[in-house]
Amino acid sequence: MPRAFNAVFYRLTSFFVLGSLAVGINVPYTDKELANAFSEGLPGAAASPYVVAMNRLKIQVLPDIVNAMVLTAAFSAGNSYVYCASRSLFGLALEGKAPRFLTRCTGNGVPVYCVAVVLLISLLSFLQVSNSASVVLQWFVNLVTASQLINFSVMSYTFIRFMKACQAQGLSRDSLPHKGWGQPYAAWYALTGCFIMTFVGGYTVFLPGMWDVPTFLFSYTMIGVFPVLFVAWKLLKKTKWYRPEEVDLMRDVEEIEEYTRNYIPRPPRNKFVGFFDKIFS
Repeated sequence: MPRAFNAVFYRLTSFFVLGSLAVGINVPYTDKELANAFSEGLPGAAASPYVVAMNRLKIQVLPDIVNAMVLTAAFSAGNSYVYCASRSLFGLALEGKAPRFLTRCTGNGVPVYCVAVVLLISLLSFLQVSNSASVVLQWFVNLVTASQLINFSVMSYTFIRFMKACQAQGLSRDSLPHKGWGQPYAAWYALTGCFIMTFVGGYTVFLPGMWDVPTFLFSYTMIGVFPVLFVAWKLLKKTKWYRPEEVDLMRDVEEIEEYTRNYIPRPPRNKFVGFFDKIFS
């Protein structure tokens, strides 16, 4: 897990931070092509600062290649997210947290109903028929951002409770395979920041003359849905809220240790893959 987290950190640093620096040097915020792409809601890579930078540098072929890569990347990302979302939904169904019919699979083990439900959600993309691409994109950005902020808030609170349980049961974090620094203060900072940003993410709709019902709903729907789902689950399933001294900290530890003992790392397919594995892992 520490290697996986480090890999994510270096990838974000390399591709996003350095990439943003590169396009920021080449494309000013006053660029007319970039401003027009956003104001007119042009789809695809029209609003991409990378494409704008290539046009400013008089590169003729590369912008078309980027457009093709954006289309390919969108299809690849959609395929990946359908897989991840359908399997997550399948796991919830196995745990009894989703309808049981979602556990049905084909002969090859594909959770066909989970895949169908996830694909149905993609039909929301047809909202672009009546609204510009940029407006619809902003709706989904607001919805996903609020959901992710709630997720990170819950994760931070869960870690805080985990530390409380460790202290109550005398389990030293020094005995764990990985120990994060600055805890629990970093967790409290993350919880406070994510919680506040969840409520201020769509603040623009409250400014004079900026009220918009779809924007409000996509920005704040999850704030109302989350507590309803949590309370309903507690009431219907009668689950218990454990005190720190009652938490089972050794649950599934043996299974994880068995996997770790028997884990055999796969060698890279070639030197090129091995080079990037060494950099990002």
